Amino acid sequence: MRVGFGYDVHRLVQGRPLWIGGVCIPHSHGLSGHSDADVLLHAIADSLLGAAALGDIGLHFPSSDARWKDAQSSQLLQSVAQMVSSAGYRVTNVDATVALERPRLRPHIEAMRESIAASLDINVALVSVKATTTDSLGFTGRQEGVAAWAICLIEITERGRYGQLYA
Repeated sequence: MRVGFGYDVHRLVQGRPLWIGGVCIPHSHGLSGHSDADVLLHAIADSLLGAAALGDIGLHFPSSDARWKDAQSSQLLQSVAQMVSSAGYRVTNVDATVALERPRLRPHIEAMRESIAASLDINVALVSVKATTTDSLGFTGRQEGVAAWAICLIEITERGRYGQLYA
């Protein structure tokens, strides 16, 4: 088993849709970034890449590369899942938390879980998403941005490049 941790933050701006967890959420502001800036999916991608020792999201999808301009982060997460699988790992579970004041995410959590599970090609029961506020403290409390943290567990498959190390 291997554990990975991911963190991401994006600034809230007017004039962009708000994508969190692969779901477009109605709101007056969206997240600024080169791709769709889905802070939750970026944190999950980094946790998976870290667990498999495959670098980070910036290495594989750099903002300097025009191919990723306005890219859907759900597609990036699918690519990460394929990289992890190709390296000989299977996703065991993902647990993530999003911090923002508004909008409230509770009505969207199940759709996020389903979207993440679909991108990772795993059962939705293996995906946990939580949301919290920061009680008006810090940049999230001032509604300047959104932060997300993710942790994952992956396991080595028998066919994996590391499988022989643990046999």
